[in-house]
Amino acid sequence: MNDESTGKPGCVTRRGFLQSALAVAATSNTVAAAAGADIPAGPSAEPAAPAVPVRLSVNGQSHSLVLEPRVTLLDALRESLGLMGTKKGCDRGQCGACTVLANGRRINSCLSLAVMHEGDDIVTVEGLAYHGELTPLQAAFIEHDAFQCGYCTPGQLCSATALLAEVHAGDASAVSPDVRKAAPAWSDDEIRERMSGNLCRCGAYPNIVAAVRSVALKPA
Repeated sequence: MNDESTGKPGCVTRRGFLQSALAVAATSNTVAAAAGADIPAGPSAEPAAPAVPVRLSVNGQSHSLVLEPRVTLLDALRESLGLMGTKKGCDRGQCGACTVLANGRRINSCLSLAVMHEGDDIVTVEGLAYHGELTPLQAAFIEHDAFQCGYCTPGQLCSATALLAEVHAGDASAVSPDVRKAAPAWSDDEIRERMSGNLCRCGAYPNIVAAVRSVALKPA
């Protein structure tokens, strides 16, 4: 056999090796098929798990659903209950657009399975207003122009709602000077840290901080 680059006899070229390997593989499959041998099949899709009944309490209403156990809370809210306010952004728990409240605590609904929240009190952005009246936080977002495209706003509002409750309860954050004491006055650093899990691609962060601070500083 001649080398393609040197023309010397006896040298095995890469092209020749690949051609020989392909010929051997084709011959083996042909022989196996003729002999009735089973050729291993390629990878197949994982079968779906059986659906299970799930009862969710969302915005004060009980819903009986039948869901595949791997359905996320985000998909259950949007696709099964039609609550489209909760947004699907990164679907990896990084952007915060899917933030909802579960028993008063904020969670990324894209990272949580619906079956895990049976019996929990779930609140989405649709459940923040009371009888159609905006909360002070929602009104502050409008007053301070704390959103532009609005895609991240539902998650921002849910997260900020939990933030207010956390600080009023005395929960510390990563920037609290002394975790043994209640959180200090509403500094911009405190608000930014506590809202850091919610991203805004429009860059409305200064206005979001101003909106949260304006509500926090009002008398209860």
